[in-house]
This record gives sequence, structure tokens and C-alpha cells, in this order.
Amino acid sequence: MVPIINSSEAEQLLRHRQLRLIEAEKVVRPILYAVRTRGDRAVLNYARVFDGLEGNSLKVPEERLQAAQRRLSPELRSAIKQAAQNIRAFARLQLPSEKSVTLSPGLKVGQIVRPLDTVAAYIPGGRYPLPSTLLMTVIPAQVAGVRNICVTCPRPTDVVLGVAATLKVNQVFQIGGAHAIAAFAYGTRTIPKADRIVGPGNIYVTAAKRLLAGEVGIDFIAGPTEIVIVAADGNPRWIAADMLAQAEHDPEASAILLTPSRPLARAVAEEIERQLQDLPTAPIARRALKKNSAIVLVRSLEEALEFANRFAPEHLSIPEPRLLKLVQHAGSVFIGPASPEAAGDYASGPNHVLPTSGVARLRGGLSAADFVKVIATQQLTMGALSKLAPAITTLARAEGLEAHARSVEVRLDTGAKKK
Repeated sequence: MVPIINSSEAEQLLRHRQLRLIEAEKVVRPILYAVRTRGDRAVLNYARVFDGLEGNSLKVPEERLQAAQRRLSPELRSAIKQAAQNIRAFARLQLPSEKSVTLSPGLKVGQIVRPLDTVAAYIPGGRYPLPSTLLMTVIPAQVAGVRNICVTCPRPTDVVLGVAATLKVNQVFQIGGAHAIAAFAYGTRTIPKADRIVGPGNIYVTAAKRLLAGEVGIDFIAGPTEIVIVAADGNPRWIAADMLAQAEHDPEASAILLTPSRPLARAVAEEIERQLQDLPTAPIARRALKKNSAIVLVRSLEEALEFANRFAPEHLSIPEPRLLKLVQHAGSVFIGPASPEAAGDYASGPNHVLPTSGVARLRGGLSAADFVKVIATQQLTMGALSKLAPAITTLARAEGLEAHARSVEVRLDTGAKKK
């Protein structure tokens, strides 16, 4: 049964969920070096060993993509269409806009927005196929205007390939793990060098992304999935179902309920046991619930939010909008009993590629903004430059950069002579 603990015991949950990447990095380093020095030959070798690749092609043929798309059921096609519409609409809301303002007479500043040239979306291919992750990574890149979108997935299923074809992505590679990350970070003869790699993966993918973060842009370093649910009352069946929905992902997943109600805590724990009886993924969920999860008794909802902010969870569920003002750190927030985390995983619109392991203290989830560069612009008239000159030259000389100061003064001298 999921443990019921007091808030004083909950600190262990904060410590336990930290990423343990040191050992993974030791495994990954030789793989990265091999791909950097031997390119496609190394990638092909690792793909055969780790991904079960047959043949000599790292790229999925176009005809296989089209065949997979034709095999999608009408129900799945409809679900993909509805989810894609919402994801695309929300991505447009997140895209930075171009703008220009005049700060003072003659001083015009602004920003232009330009898409990245090439991105790679990593789609896990392990325990579960994740076509939803393909939607969440490719659609924001398309909204941003990225011209060259690649998808990489070890052992891609028909559904993953069919969704790729539906999104008109034809650069799909059947590789995964650290060697896939290295291939897109360095580029090979077959695989284009990416400006950014996005998408979740196992600990070896995470370790590779961390080691290559200076070589290629990444979204964030992610660990096992997690949810924190805050509730003083509510339907125990619903809360138990939400905890199980997170726990079934991975034995390392975390599902935490924070509640001031001991009766609710007991009812949810009992309901979890009932629902586990016929849950196909129960063996995985049980391990996650026993190892990384808990029902934590707190004194108030305010204390619950204090703990949630220290945890900075990937997913945070709160019972009502008034608590939003207390939320400081979370990857995505689900408000009210009719807003299960599964809605965000698939079809409500906001991205499900989210920061874990405390990274939500630094940033939110993947967005269209991750696929563009916001480039500042500035335009000054001679009059505006003249007004700024004393500040510019004084600061430049304070730093010992005489040429900086003179680059302004020479313009003003020239302007004075012309006048």
C-alpha cells in the first residue's frame, strides 16, 4: 500500500527523487566519443546492439511512413486531429512576437524572431509507444517555423510512424539512446546536426543530453515523471486514479498526495489498492508507489503549497483557482476536479514535455519559444546617440575600453563637421 506519512517525514521524498546520473555518464562517455569520431559506423553498430535495428538504414523509408499512416484507425485519426488542433493553438499563444518601440526621441529598439534551422525530437520507444510526445515536440517546432524537423525513436511503432506521416515529417530515424543524442549533436553523413534536441528519454538519454548541452541546445535535464496533488477533500476514486496514472509510467515515478484530511488519506490509499487489482500496469505502479510515492498529512493547504513549491513538481494538481497565487514552482498546473493530468498528457493543448527533478524552479515546459531565437534590434539617430554619449563613453572608460568610447566620439565629431 502507498505509505501515509507526516509532513516531517516528507523531506526524504525531496532527497530521494534527485537524479543519479554519475554512473550513467560513465557508460555514455565512450558512446559519445565513438559517434564523434566514427560517425554513422558507430551509430549503426549501437543501433543494432541496443535498438534491434536490422539492415543498414538508419532512416525510416518514406513508403513505410505512408503505409503506417494508412493503417491508423478512424478513431485514432480523429483523436490525433483533435489533440493536434489544441496543441497547435496553445503553441501559437506561446510564440514570442516581433515588436519595436521608441524609448526616447531617435532611440528605437525592438526584437525580431527567427526559427532554428534544424531540430531533433526524441520519442521514447521503450515500455510504451508515445505518439503523444511526437505531437508535443513536432507541432510547436512547426508553429515556430523550423524548416528541418527530424524525429528519432528506437523501435518506432506503426502508430508513431503514422503520426509522423500525418504531421508531414519525413525525416524519421530508427535509433535511440545516447548514440541518437550524439548523432544529432555532432551530425553525421546520414544524420543532420541539430540546433536543439528535445523530448524525454531514459537515464542514458538524459546523461547524454547533459554532457552535450554545450555542443547542442537541449530542452532540459529530465528525470522520472512526477505529480503532486493537493486536496482537502474530494472523490477518493478520482484522486487514486490520478496517482495511478502517474505511477504506471515507470517504477521510478513519483505520485504524492498532500492533504490535511486523515480520512481522505485513508480512503485514497484504500481506493488505490482496489484499483490496482485489475490494472494491467499494476506491477510497475506498485513499485513506484512503494518506492517513490506517499500520501503526506499536512496541517493546511497553505503548508501543502509550501511543500509543493520546494518539490517543484512536473505536474501539480490543485482543487481551485484561488490557490494559484501560492504556486511558485511547477511544470504544469491542473486546476479543479475535472482537470486530470491525463488531459494535459494528450489533448488539452499545453505541452506535456515538462521539467522534472526540481528543474521547474528554473523554467516551464517545452513551448514554441524553445524553437526560435529572439534577436534584439536597435536603431539610433545622431541626436539620440549624442544624448547617450556621456553615459556610453563614461562606462566604456570605466571598463578600460577606450576604443569603445572613441567609436561613439568619432561619429559625433564627424557629425559636427558635416553640420
